[in-house]
Amino acid sequence: MPVRLTRRSVLGSAALGGLGLTVAACGAASTTSELPSGAPTTDPEAERVVRFSNWPAYIDQAEGDEPTTLDDFRASSGIEVVYTEDINDGSEFLAKVQSPLEQGRDIDRDIVVLSEETAQQFIERGFVAPLDYALIPNAVNLLPRLAAASFDPDRRYTLPWQSGFTGMGWNTALLQERMGVDRLDSLDQFFDPRLAGRVSVLSETMDTMGLMLAWAGFDPSSFTDEEFDSTLLLLQQQVDSGQIRQVTGNDYIGGLDSGDLIAVFGWSGDVLALGEGYGFGLPESGGLVWADSMLIPVVSPNQASAASLMNFYYDPSVAARLAAWIQYVCPVQGAQEAMLDVDPELVEDPWIFPPDEVLDACYVTQALSSERTGLLDRAFDRVVST
Repeated sequence: MPVRLTRRSVLGSAALGGLGLTVAACGAASTTSELPSGAPTTDPEAERVVRFSNWPAYIDQAEGDEPTTLDDFRASSGIEVVYTEDINDGSEFLAKVQSPLEQGRDIDRDIVVLSEETAQQFIERGFVAPLDYALIPNAVNLLPRLAAASFDPDRRYTLPWQSGFTGMGWNTALLQERMGVDRLDSLDQFFDPRLAGRVSVLSETMDTMGLMLAWAGFDPSSFTDEEFDSTLLLLQQQVDSGQIRQVTGNDYIGGLDSGDLIAVFGWSGDVLALGEGYGFGLPESGGLVWADSMLIPVVSPNQASAASLMNFYYDPSVAARLAAWIQYVCPVQGAQEAMLDVDPELVEDPWIFPPDEVLDACYVTQALSSERTGLLDRAFDRVVST
């Protein structure tokens, strides 16, 4: 296996380690859709710059003298990129940019990467520019199962950046010390009193509540308000008992690394990149599969340049390089074959190129209106903020 720097190496840890795969849940049907065309095109002579906002550790970083994918984009396109890792929680980010977007003011960003829930809210509020697919010919490489989204059925406004899983992550040595096991397979284990005060859940409502709903015997892809409220009581019990130490965004990574946290609700690529001393798995009751999407704010003055960057990352060879670093599910057809030249040991990695039986066994959380999302978010926040 070629020696490579992983995204976690930047924070002082080691390379990817081995982990198990456990899934059991109701399947969600895949859907396909032809990509739209004819969206408005921005002036190709606009300023050649892209201001790109993303989540932490969600792109490849420099390793020695080797250029990054962003370096290659700059060199091949002549477009400068201002890259910022300033999205840690979707609701927080929306609150930060909502006012200027409502006023039609530039938010100093030309591409943002958002979760499904937040992307839906951006679209419903009219904050997103339609994509000009004439400028994104590589979009034909989008995996068919991701060609339609409940919040954007024709992918008129969004393209997946990466897909991934929500499940359980753990510090293997500390888990062994506390519970005598080297992996977690269920939320019964996660909420075992022996882990009291050393676990965290996610601040994204449906990431946490999706796992909790499945544990409670409900379907995260189709649940009622009564089922949500019933499950929220289970979460309340874990908060009140002191079982849950923190409610976090991406920053649970530091807690696992420092040992403050033994187990977390987390996202696959984050935990995988921590290295050999850590594990990730999906609970027997069911994990979640999702896709974070790139979108262009309607106020962006650099939409043509932003589209060029989207096109670049849908080249299979570029997508393979990115996937090898961040170790999330790659949304680009042809990247698995291209991975042979990047890192052959990752070609069959189930967390990057998951087989259909794994995807079919995961829940996709229910699409919610902005109004219902707000109601559920507020109910969730009242519980986790106590």
